[in-house]
Amino acid sequence: MAPTASSSIIHLTTAAQPHIDNPGHSGLLPALIKAQKQNGYISKPVAAEIARVLQVPLAEVYGVIEFYALLYKEPTATRVIRICGDPACAIAGGHAALEAVCASLGVSPNTATADGGFMVERSPCLGLCDQAPASRVNDMALGCIPVAVPAAIIAAKSLAKPAVVGGSLRHLTRRCGTGATPSLAAYTTDGGYSALTKAVQQLTPAAVIAELKSSGLVGRGGAAFPTGVKWESAANASGAEKYIVCNADESEPGTFKDRILMEDDPHAVLEGMALAGYACGAQRGYLYVRAEYPHAQQRLAAAIAEAAAGGYLGNNLLGSKFCFDIELRSGAGAYICGEETALFESIEGKRGFPRVKPPFPTTAGLFGKPTVVNNVETLCNVPLIIGAGAAAYRMHGTEKSPGSKLFCLSGDVARPGLYEVPFGVTLRTILDEMAGGVSGGTLQAVLFGGAAGAFATAAHLDVPMTFEDLRKADLPLGSGVVMVFNHTRNLRSVLEGLAHFFAEESCGKCYPCQLGTVRQHEILGRVAAGHARAGDKELLADVGWTMLDASLCGLGQTAATATLSAIKLWPELFAPNGQAQTARTS
Repeated sequence: MAPTASSSIIHLTTAAQPHIDNPGHSGLLPALIKAQKQNGYISKPVAAEIARVLQVPLAEVYGVIEFYALLYKEPTATRVIRICGDPACAIAGGHAALEAVCASLGVSPNTATADGGFMVERSPCLGLCDQAPASRVNDMALGCIPVAVPAAIIAAKSLAKPAVVGGSLRHLTRRCGTGATPSLAAYTTDGGYSALTKAVQQLTPAAVIAELKSSGLVGRGGAAFPTGVKWESAANASGAEKYIVCNADESEPGTFKDRILMEDDPHAVLEGMALAGYACGAQRGYLYVRAEYPHAQQRLAAAIAEAAAGGYLGNNLLGSKFCFDIELRSGAGAYICGEETALFESIEGKRGFPRVKPPFPTTAGLFGKPTVVNNVETLCNVPLIIGAGAAAYRMHGTEKSPGSKLFCLSGDVARPGLYEVPFGVTLRTILDEMAGGVSGGTLQAVLFGGAAGAFATAAHLDVPMTFEDLRKADLPLGSGVVMVFNHTRNLRSVLEGLAHFFAEESCGKCYPCQLGTVRQHEILGRVAAGHARAGDKELLADVGWTMLDASLCGLGQTAATATLSAIKLWPELFAPNGQAQTARTS
């Protein structure tokens, strides 16, 4: 029976109202997410009541529901089992696990059992690549799921294990991987919030920005834009109302570093945001976390409450005139919302379509106001820099790539996990000396940067992991993904899986990406099935370069990067059947 509108809405309308000038639209996504959690779907009466209370046209309410993958208009099931099908999980048996669970329950994917107890879905990356194959049953994470024992998945017993956190440095990650529950007391005992205290009591906002610029910190989400320059631009922008946004919509296949930071060290994220607010003159921050990270959301919510009670958030922080609040926001299943302007649209309660730039966020971002947006790893660096100083920060790394970097190792590696190293360490050092080397065979390929990255081979093992050296090798550092494939893996299938991801995640706003990702998936599906045609390699290159040159945002501009790198490294993969007997099929 469908729930009544009153039973679903009565408790959510006030909670959905943010503290901004236009609460209606911005409250839409939180209201829909809450209704979804209460009822398992959003019925017509509930959608109508949300539209009425928030004064949003009903057509726009449905537009938002249909845009996000984790919002449903029809009943789902008491337990929704999502099994990851992206590369790291796929090679570990994710597809076989999906088939086994469906067979055990007697259902097809995306179909509920007759009693409404279960529904099984193929999921994009769940951010558990270090525990592949991974699944999530409602809000419970299941890592290293037993492919041949579907009953264990159906029973939803937590199989997740503590993350492996290693590396030659433990600056950003010193509180990660210990298994301890984070708390304000533990954080402050370990020096937490001392950088914020130093800033508001001893430094001017301009001095904070100057220290950040001296450190050489650049964005760790992939774009590598100088953080201090971004903050300075927002600080100098006109207008008293400004925002800080933490982009925690970590959805790139192979990336899980931000999840571990948020779960194990949430106060570091909050301190970084507060320092950004102080430096830029913002009084409010939004922390946007992907829906697939419920545990991280819980940890962050608890940390925000602790920080507010302890005087580290709210009015007159630490006895100063500085005021800063943080609002936690959840995504609803859309990779595109990792693009900064699409994320703004989502916070504003809209479909996550990227905006045309310029104007740039530092002058016209969230709600049209000057906005600084940084990802989790970037913000966690800030307390280290302000606390110890730029000179100390630069003691690690290289002149052009100072500090440390977090690398996410997954796939065919002995010890998948999160590794922190100074810039300049080689891939060979990380892979062999820290992560135990390649498992299951010899090295065939390494995917750098995730689905939007490029392939490397054994010839690249001694390239220093810096922005400048990887750039010379035509490899993207990206968000720090290092996904390993041994010689037994079928790279054609890997490429088809990457193409499937982009075809599913393209928002459809611009034609080069909307049509190009579908066309790329179609061709690579044919190649993976052993039905390559003459000219497929050239078609893929043409489609890829068109998307790169003409797409509106980074999704389309990088959707073919891995394919283009594979064409360069292994042209035989795309040879027509029967024309190249030596074509690689491993």
